[in-house]
Amino acid sequence: MNSRRIGPFDVSSISLGCMNLSHAYGAPPPPADAERLLLRALDIGVTMFDTAALYGFGANETLVGQVLKDHRSKFTLASKGGMAGVAFDDGVKRVIDGRPEALKRNCEDSLRRLQTEVIDLYYLHRWDRRVPIEDSVGAMAELVREGKVRALGLSEVSAATLLRAHAVHPIVAVQTEYSLWTRNPEIAVLQACRDIGATLVAFSPVARGFLTGRLQDVSAFDANDIRRGMPRFQPDAYAANLRLLNGLEAIANEAACSMAQLSLAWLLAQGEHIVPIPGTTRIDHLEEDLSAEAVRLSASQRDRLSALINERTVTGARYNATTQAEIDTEELRCGVEA
Repeated sequence: MNSRRIGPFDVSSISLGCMNLSHAYGAPPPPADAERLLLRALDIGVTMFDTAALYGFGANETLVGQVLKDHRSKFTLASKGGMAGVAFDDGVKRVIDGRPEALKRNCEDSLRRLQTEVIDLYYLHRWDRRVPIEDSVGAMAELVREGKVRALGLSEVSAATLLRAHAVHPIVAVQTEYSLWTRNPEIAVLQACRDIGATLVAFSPVARGFLTGRLQDVSAFDANDIRRGMPRFQPDAYAANLRLLNGLEAIANEAACSMAQLSLAWLLAQGEHIVPIPGTTRIDHLEEDLSAEAVRLSASQRDRLSALINERTVTGARYNATTQAEIDTEELRCGVEA
């Protein structure tokens, strides 16, 4: 595969988000299937694997560590702290905690689960507004000095917060949702990354399945699928969004590729400092996604895609109000207030 730069690392231009294997979209695949997918990704050229303490409350890091520990020199390992599962009397719950002591504890736990001595790229998963970003990043910088982490990133932050953090320690990556139907990085973060030499790592680059064209019936989601709580996936909003796929399919046919490949190719074309990290539980979908780097779009096709699916044509907000309140980003209006 072709490569792109993240700080000191050369990584595959399309890398792998591992969350789907343990978290968020209903029942995870059997462990043997997850292992086969991770090894297949490595075999066909993926050189960055992205996980987090949050995913499966540690289960995803445990999976990645167990499967890939013998291949550690072949890839860049990315994980995240500052948002993790915490045990309470009534069960384990997601907690955002950016205090220095929490971040150091998260990192130690991640190193143990990942069965590695160092995490290549360590993100602050969410900015905890109760803690100055300078304090959280300062604690992460100590992890770099201690040799437990090689480089630092942030997830879901505004351009202003990014620049404050970068003044404390170099930030080499910002991970945020970016795709045809989620364009908020274009407000300021995409340019801010370019200005400081950081890479934008795009999660959900095929819109949690929407841009594949295969997700037609949102009523079939498992009970614990996070999309059930997202405004864009509510039945009425999703029915409106499905109408956008006719135009997407027409351009995909012109480009002789799938809709997923088309969407990833559009994203790659937005800048050399962008690395998409699609996730999947299926090897055939993995191979389809990675083949997108071979798709070449004309300027006309890119412009038509941008005009077809964007913040004005998508119905529904990215997150519900409670989740959106946790995120420090400049949000565009997408049909309703974000």
